[in-house]
Amino acid sequence: MKTIYLELEMGAAGDMLCAALYELLGDDDKKSFIDKINSCGIDGVTVEAVSCSKCGITGTKMKVMVDGKYEGDADHHAHDHEHDHEHEHEHHHDHGHEHDHHHHSGMDDIAHVIDVLDISDTVKHDAKAVFNMIAEAESHVHDVPVNQIHFHEVGTKDAIADIVSFCLIKEMLGIEKISASYVVTGFGKVRCAHGILPVPAPATAYILRGIPVKPGRIEGEMCTPTGAAILKYFADFNRQDEVRRFDAVGYGMGERDHDAANCVRAFLCSEDSSDDTVVMLSCNIDDMTAEEIGYAVQKFLDEGALDVFTTSIGMKRSRPGTMISVICDRDDTDRFVLLMFKHTSTIGIRKSVHDRYKLSRTQETVETPLGKIDLKRSEGYRVFREKYEYLDIAAAASARDISFAEALRTIEGRDDDQRNTDKS
Repeated sequence: MKTIYLELEMGAAGDMLCAALYELLGDDDKKSFIDKINSCGIDGVTVEAVSCSKCGITGTKMKVMVDGKYEGDADHHAHDHEHDHEHEHEHHHDHGHEHDHHHHSGMDDIAHVIDVLDISDTVKHDAKAVFNMIAEAESHVHDVPVNQIHFHEVGTKDAIADIVSFCLIKEMLGIEKISASYVVTGFGKVRCAHGILPVPAPATAYILRGIPVKPGRIEGEMCTPTGAAILKYFADFNRQDEVRRFDAVGYGMGERDHDAANCVRAFLCSEDSSDDTVVMLSCNIDDMTAEEIGYAVQKFLDEGALDVFTTSIGMKRSRPGTMISVICDRDDTDRFVLLMFKHTSTIGIRKSVHDRYKLSRTQETVETPLGKIDLKRSEGYRVFREKYEYLDIAAAASARDISFAEALRTIEGRDDDQRNTDKS
């Protein structure tokens, strides 16, 4: 499984995210991407990948030309502290009259532009979903319907180029999952067409809801609406403490220079599908009865926990207690935290992340002297194991009023003579 981990210590902008992924392509694929994005049909747009150095580190800067003009100097995704926001963030409310001589695009126009591009349906779907997040943010911030938010034409083309580029490169790389660090937003104020706004800008702040952020130490806008929307749509922010093994690193450079390298780093990780990472949630209990603990353990198992176990422990004031440990998939962490608080008396839960090695498993139903019994097989790491399903053996034993051991011997075709020979 191919995954990407994005390091966002210097914020996130559409062009930086694209450039970081672009660096992970092979040389032939890099040329193929440039040819594809420049021929897919974004009117008046040309995308160029140029080598760029920040603090002695060489990476890639994505330059977008709109109608022959490079928009980086005016675009807030260039990390400019004072700019006119005459880009994807600039919008106008449609009240039935023309506001100025520039052409503006609504979401229906943008969706149509993307729909007719020469790209896959998956890239079209993802690009429209990302752009819709920006429109919804502007709609919320300015309290107007989404269909009355109109974007500046030049900024719209540039944003479409960034978003489609990211989606296209992700598809070319065959990326199945993206995880990310916290997002550095910057701080202070930024000048835009509507006046002076706080950082992160209101639309960006709306998109970043639920995502871990920090202001960082650099004043100015470090995360843009386009960057925030791409991350919100694609990235998982719940896996920051996992152990990673990566195969390549890409550096996507921003426009401005700082005392720290102004870049997004993308780590390409190849994960063996037989191995994964799980979360263990644990809490210590000294005021629940055995019945209550047993009920809670069964509830966690019924809810899909990978495993649940209890450990006898000694607690404060020499009290005997019980530690309840729940192992679950990382994506289920929040759900099991809620379940543990609901079904136990704990006031705190510990979380740890563990790499897990596991054998591949298959199961089939086989005919035996006691009827159909499920047989489980596990293999990998130079071992092979078979085991009959316990519940099926127990049911067969109960139906015939024989012991579990006798039922198992019969299922396996072992008679008493054979059993005695095995013992000798």
